[in-house]
Amino acid sequence: MVIPFALPFIDDEVVREVTDALTGTGWLTTGPKVRQLEEEVVKLCGAPAALCVNSWTSGAMLALRWYDVGPGDEVIIPAYTYSATALCALNIGAKVVMVDVGDDFNILPERIAAAITPRTKAVLPVDIGGWPCDYDAIMQAVDSEAVRAVFQPAGDKQRLLGRPLVLADAAHSIGATYKGRPAGTLADITVFSFHSVKNVTTGEGGIVCLNLPDPFDNQAEYRFMKVFALNGQTKSAFEKNQPGAWRYDIIAQGLKVNMPDLCAAVGLAQIRRYATLLLPERKRIFERYNAAFANYDWAILPPFDNAERSSSYHLYPLRIKGFDESRRDEAIRIISEKGVGVNVHYIPMPMLTLFKDLGFQMADYPRTFDLYQNEISLPIYNGLTDEQVAYVVEAVVEGVRVVVGCRL
Repeated sequence: MVIPFALPFIDDEVVREVTDALTGTGWLTTGPKVRQLEEEVVKLCGAPAALCVNSWTSGAMLALRWYDVGPGDEVIIPAYTYSATALCALNIGAKVVMVDVGDDFNILPERIAAAITPRTKAVLPVDIGGWPCDYDAIMQAVDSEAVRAVFQPAGDKQRLLGRPLVLADAAHSIGATYKGRPAGTLADITVFSFHSVKNVTTGEGGIVCLNLPDPFDNQAEYRFMKVFALNGQTKSAFEKNQPGAWRYDIIAQGLKVNMPDLCAAVGLAQIRRYATLLLPERKRIFERYNAAFANYDWAILPPFDNAERSSSYHLYPLRIKGFDESRRDEAIRIISEKGVGVNVHYIPMPMLTLFKDLGFQMADYPRTFDLYQNEISLPIYNGLTDEQVAYVVEAVVEGVRVVVGCRL
């Protein structure tokens, strides 16, 4: 049996929606499908406004630039995340400040508080695997009187907020909740990813959810970001396509990060059924893994649900107790030989050449390395059958058994 690590959910509803974009609306780039997808995300997560973009990375860059983050500014991120969390800041000239994480893979609020300096302009907590961070504690860390006293604003947006922006890297966590509140409403700005392997996909893409506090006007900021995401142009091509509507203006030095309708159509067909069909199925698969691996004392099960938080079940990050990196890699080799696609989330950034060259050292983030060295991400996606889940479990158990060299 061959089981890929990830597969996008493509069914007849997706095909119909894409076909309508191709032949029904007469429009391929940003237009009615994008607007409908934005409305569905607002409905799902309750954010005041949501803006579709062509990737998580460009959405985060857009948000940071909107907040006037640039050269000389510092952005606090966890060491345990994908490199895009750092690159969105580095690519606009800012400096990233990495901090270690807790046992649940997520950034520690106390580490954020200790890392804040007068140059700190933003904090990017990451919901690893779809497990929400402790957002109340994070907001308290950035909104204290001491932080506001040292904050040095540059630009109207920073003066209006008066503290570092909390920009949630929720690439994994659409549909997750924290203290009864949905992801998308837990930070000042949240960015979801719609990459091909995500819970909801547009092939490539993402969406920026605005939840800015008073006195910000979220609808006004949405309208500006929509322009900002299209080269600062006041009318989209769809709007200019209407009779007599050709005239436009360029009002800001914007980016070109808009999502096309053709991509939005894929996500639109999925998100309409996400809460009732797709998310519950992911939860069912997650729970089947939990039930199976709970029988083995070497298995460290991932966080997924408690009195405060519920996951989006994007990843199943299983950890093998007592394994180091070499034994983990050998287990992956054995599992892969059985046709099961597994992964590791993630190689810590201080282990990667770019970040080593920037001066980051793995020794400074011991918990991040401890989590990484024995983590294996298992397949979890819509369409995975019970038989396939059982086969994955069998392959993992056998891989661990061979590496340990004894019967489990």
